[in-house]
Amino acid sequence: MNSRTNETYDAVVIGGGAAGLSAALIMGRSRLRTLVVDAGEPRNAPAAHMHGVLSRDGMNPAEYLASGRRELAVYGVEVRDGVVTGAAADGDGFLVALADGTRVGARRLVVTTGLVDELPDIDGVAERWGRDVIHCPYCHGWEVRDLPFGVIAHPTMPAHQALMLSRWSRDVTLFLHTAGQLSARDAALLDAAGIEVVAGEVAGLAVEGDRLTGVRLADGRTVPRSVVFVGARRLAARDGVLRGLGAELRETPLGEFVAVDGTGRTSVPGVWAAGNVTGPQEQVVNAVSRGYRAGVAISNELLFEDLEAAAARRPAG
Repeated sequence: MNSRTNETYDAVVIGGGAAGLSAALIMGRSRLRTLVVDAGEPRNAPAAHMHGVLSRDGMNPAEYLASGRRELAVYGVEVRDGVVTGAAADGDGFLVALADGTRVGARRLVVTTGLVDELPDIDGVAERWGRDVIHCPYCHGWEVRDLPFGVIAHPTMPAHQALMLSRWSRDVTLFLHTAGQLSARDAALLDAAGIEVVAGEVAGLAVEGDRLTGVRLADGRTVPRSVVFVGARRLAARDGVLRGLGAELRETPLGEFVAVDGTGRTSVPGVWAAGNVTGPQEQVVNAVSRGYRAGVAISNELLFEDLEAAAARRPAG
């Protein structure tokens, strides 16, 4: 590894969320020298609780990550708060640059930097995001069940979210906002689900005493609602490191994401990715699984790489 590095690791994990910590846990338990660099920007930071994680349902996301860090310490995994500004191939490994000027070497990389929800530019949405403005019924639906739901239509999939939410409440109103005309199929399904459809652009949210009370339309109407579901207009993966390395991307209806195989391996040899940087549906429990798979794959690959090198050094005969 290049002498410009401050230290060299078997693996550097870029991102300290559920996927990154899970990958690091497995690699630490595999006796690999592992570093996690965490910028401290988890996607679920606005939420007070996470759900759907067996034995940890309702736990605060920050507490969950702190618990994960404590577990890593048992196996000698180093966790460093910081921002990775780039990574490049360097000999038979990688050189990772941090914002503080530090450079570290790595034989393998795991990128778990997540994504950013780019929310609709509607007054009140960003301010109440993660509280009574939410997006995932599997994450939050039980906690708000049977309340009056409002759904602000996504421009490309206007009916999908509202239809999903009909399982959690019988009082669902779909606000078309800037979405186009509904297809005949969507209109029929919405009617079957008993979902009211309101045309017209949404101007903002009505809030009283720090409590959401309704959806304000541009024409002056306010429709009473207790919870608003809204999908991001675009999901922006934090994939700068992957793009810089030349990783192959794939186009989805919700944006571009890095292409990976079943273990998280990218098109760049020696580089894995896991969690929301690979797609929008990697909730905590899925991210943990994907990180685990990446950690196992790297552990196995490095083991056999080292054994092959050792065998090659042995004298013939």
